[in-house]
Amino acid sequence: MEVVLWMWMLPLLLVPLLMWTSTTFVFYFKKCFYVAWMMCLALVAIPLCVLKSGGRDVENMRIIRSLVRHVKYFLGLRFDVSGWEHLQTEGPYVIISNHQSSLDVLGLMEILPDRCTMIAKKELIYAGTVGLICWLGGIVFINRKKTNDAKSVMADAAKTMLDDQIRLWVFPEGTRNQRGDLLPFKKGAFHLAVQAQVPVIPVVFSSYRSFYLLKEKQFNSGIITLKILPKIETKGMTSDDVSSLCDQSFQEMRSAFQEISVPQTNGPVGH
Repeated sequence: MEVVLWMWMLPLLLVPLLMWTSTTFVFYFKKCFYVAWMMCLALVAIPLCVLKSGGRDVENMRIIRSLVRHVKYFLGLRFDVSGWEHLQTEGPYVIISNHQSSLDVLGLMEILPDRCTMIAKKELIYAGTVGLICWLGGIVFINRKKTNDAKSVMADAAKTMLDDQIRLWVFPEGTRNQRGDLLPFKKGAFHLAVQAQVPVIPVVFSSYRSFYLLKEKQFNSGIITLKILPKIETKGMTSDDVSSLCDQSFQEMRSAFQEISVPQTNGPVGH
C-alpha cells in the first residue's frame, strides 16, 4: 500500500521541484500542457458548435474564442492591446499579422472580431480534435505546396467573404518565424483583399524573444504587445497594385514590430 502511495506522490512532489529548478522542464511542461489543454478544449467545443450551428459555420468562432481566452493565464502570459478602434470597421476585411509560434492563437483569440475566421495550412485539419474544431469554425485550408490550389482557394475565399460578409485572418509570412524580424510577405492575402475590394488591417505581435526561446528551451512569463494598425483601403486597386500594397503593409508592420519589441523584464515562472 505504501509503495502504491509513493508511486502517486512522487510525481506530485517532483513536478513543483522541477518547475523551480529547471527551465528546460518548464519549457516542455508548458508546451505539453498547452497542446493537451487545447485538444481538451476542442473536445468540449465540438458538441457545442454542432448544437449551435449544426456543423461548419464561422459563427462557431465565438464559442472557440470564449473557451480559449483563459489559456494565457495558465502559461503566465498577458496581452497589452492598442488600436482597438481600427477593428471597428463594418463589413468584410482581411487581417494580416506576423507569425512567431502556435502561441499566436492566444493573441488571435484575444482580439478576434465577430464573423472572422482564418486561412491556415491544410495539415492542420489532421490535428485530431483541434483539426476538427478548426473545420467547424470555418477555417479556410490551403495547400502551401501547390501554388495553383492556393490561388484557387483564395479566389473562392474572396467570393465567400462578400457573399457571407465574413472577415479573414491571414499570416502573410507563410510560416512561423522567431528570428527577431519579419520574413518577406507572400502576396496571397493582398490578392484576396484586392479581389474582394476590402480593407487590409495589419496586426503586429511584439517579439516573443524576451520570454520564449525555442532553441534555448526557455518559456517564462511575459507580456505580448499587440498593436492594431489603421486599415489600408483597396477600393479601386487592381492586381497591378498588389505588389505595392504588399510592400506598404510590410514596411508599416516591420516598423511597428521594431517599435513594440522592446526587451521586457519578465522573470521565469517559479523562480
